[in-house]
Amino acid sequence: MTTASHAQSGTDAIADPDSTAQGDVSVTIYQNGQSLVQDVRQLDIARGRSRIEFPDVSAQIRPETLSFAAPGAAILEQNFDFDLLTPGKLMEKAIGQTITLVRTNPATGAETRERAKVLSTAGGVVVQIGNRIEVLRDDGLPVRAVFDRVPPNLRARPTLSVNVLSDRAGTRPASIRYLTPGLGWTSNYVALYDEGAGSIDMQGWVTLTNTTGTTFHNADTLLVAGNPNAGARNNNRNLVRAGTESANREQIGEFYLYPIDARTTIANQQTKQVSFLDVQGVSAKKVYRRTIGWMRNESNPVNVSTDIAFSTSSADGLGDALPAGTVRFYQRDSKGTPQFIGENRIGHTPMGSELSLSTGSAFDVLVQAEVEKREVLTADEWRQTARYIVIEDGVETTRVNEERPVTYWQTTMRYTMTNAKPVPVEIDLVQAGLDQGWWSRDFRIVREDLPGTQINSDNRKWVVPVPANGEREFRVTFATRY
Repeated sequence: MTTASHAQSGTDAIADPDSTAQGDVSVTIYQNGQSLVQDVRQLDIARGRSRIEFPDVSAQIRPETLSFAAPGAAILEQNFDFDLLTPGKLMEKAIGQTITLVRTNPATGAETRERAKVLSTAGGVVVQIGNRIEVLRDDGLPVRAVFDRVPPNLRARPTLSVNVLSDRAGTRPASIRYLTPGLGWTSNYVALYDEGAGSIDMQGWVTLTNTTGTTFHNADTLLVAGNPNAGARNNNRNLVRAGTESANREQIGEFYLYPIDARTTIANQQTKQVSFLDVQGVSAKKVYRRTIGWMRNESNPVNVSTDIAFSTSSADGLGDALPAGTVRFYQRDSKGTPQFIGENRIGHTPMGSELSLSTGSAFDVLVQAEVEKREVLTADEWRQTARYIVIEDGVETTRVNEERPVTYWQTTMRYTMTNAKPVPVEIDLVQAGLDQGWWSRDFRIVREDLPGTQINSDNRKWVVPVPANGEREFRVTFATRY
């Protein structure tokens, strides 16, 4: 059956889909799936009790979050009519009613009309035509269902209605404010990396998505970077150092505000992108990085990761606080055409931060970690590791002194680095796994080919130069209790 349902009588169900009853609309969009809609309309309100309708609200409105305000009027009751006019709903509401079925002969084009009573819509439409029962099948034959009217409880648009008590009659601003899911935003960044100049050009885009079932017309739009009451932590594992600079942006509570410069229409079932960041010539550098677990003994070399490091500071960085999103990097080839080289996510990042984002694995730069030597070092003295006294009724009954030998280990790690590039590179080599627990934190660095930096109790880093088209062996000897 070809579904082509319509009503014969005039109704607001066939109003212009581009028209709207909305007034001055403001939308605040959070990153936790909730949005605040504020709509101020000029309405003629009668004196005493009356019913006011607000068409074109979100189809996913949370009615319990509604607030209404109009001078001289108080709200008594509110209702949200969410049964929207669709062919299925129209047929469902027609159960027990009589409709007209119009059938078209495919060969001649002639139409025949029959009155039919709708009996059921469960799993299909069952109708009674005269003395026979018929199931309307969707078999492609041209059949139309014509309804005499639209049921009064079906709406072409999501509609909120309120019963109010007004102390006077007249036109005045009436505002509604409510929360709704279905409006969301994400941030995305496009960075063009210039390796020769050591810089990036970065654009930041906000992507708005509207699945509320309603278009918000000419809305004053404000984006909030943060998740109020979301309970989720901001995981920013690519943050090398957190910034301490204040961004030149308005804040509300602990969240930054990103207003859209001009009013914009956010259409239902639409994705819209708006620019909020455009900075050129920001200092950036490529970093080759490899983090190795404790006593890793590899039989084959492993490609290092390639990072692009930059700052969000005001002096030599992007000069802004960055909402969480995905950064996509491009680099020009020999013809000057930008080519995609990788992407990574960032969390909410304060201004003044240092970021290092991995874009993939280096083709020509590899590291192989091996345990070159491991020796046992036994202390000359014995250490008492367990002492306790048992006292019963104020009298010592048991005293225990347990002695155990303390064993130390000396481990030499060899890191073999190769570079097939025609230029020298530096590798940020990080040895992880040094912190095995509180008892192990007295480890020592006996020897190292280059001075390292202790990042924390678990990680030590060396910046190791590797010559062009060359190889280098790098050794570190550790004294540990494990």
